[in-house]
Amino acid sequence: MTAETDNITTLLKRRGDKVRKVLNILVESPYFYFVDDPDSFRFLRRHRLEFVEFFRQYYGWLLRMDGKCARIYKTEWHNSAITPANRALFQFSRRDECLAFMMLLEFFEQQLEENGMTVEDKDNLRFQFGDLLEFSRNRFVEIFPERSDEYSQDKIRDKIWKQVMPELEKNRFVTRIKPPEDLQANSFELIYEAMPALYHYNAHALSRTIPEVTAADEGKQNG
Repeated sequence: MTAETDNITTLLKRRGDKVRKVLNILVESPYFYFVDDPDSFRFLRRHRLEFVEFFRQYYGWLLRMDGKCARIYKTEWHNSAITPANRALFQFSRRDECLAFMMLLEFFEQQLEENGMTVEDKDNLRFQFGDLLEFSRNRFVEIFPERSDEYSQDKIRDKIWKQVMPELEKNRFVTRIKPPEDLQANSFELIYEAMPALYHYNAHALSRTIPEVTAADEGKQNG
């Protein structure tokens, strides 16, 4: 037993209610945000080394956190009887939906740079859906120049983002901001808040896989 696991045993005896609450929060959803429960998040941050070692020692999981977000990385699936299709994981199966998620990450990093924001900022980035739509339209046309008619803004909005955005909201990557009651906003004017989980993805690394995603998908279609 390491010093850290011994320490969390001591911590469990001393502050069992806090330890159990943090452990439950971490496994109840993919991401634990500071705004979810500031007191528990501070407790986790204060005893980060003990929790990191606990998950590593007993489960082989990785605990990652920054000032706004904590998450558990499960690197291996042990029950082979549960197939990938039946696992409750965040994933897109269609090519254009996968590309849209990568484009969201690219857009997110671009907006951070333009607004001079980092994860250390108190407020999260907010953006208009219309700006994301325009960015993704340009990227789809860049990737598929010979099929630009298939990737008009209307088609991208209705056939791609209409399916992707609810999944992003469900998995807490973005949050839609309710407009004032006296304001009727169309889809282009909708405001979203980019949640801190997006900082945990490397947009540049994922963008390098775009040619592989498109080639693999077209190979299936031609096969």
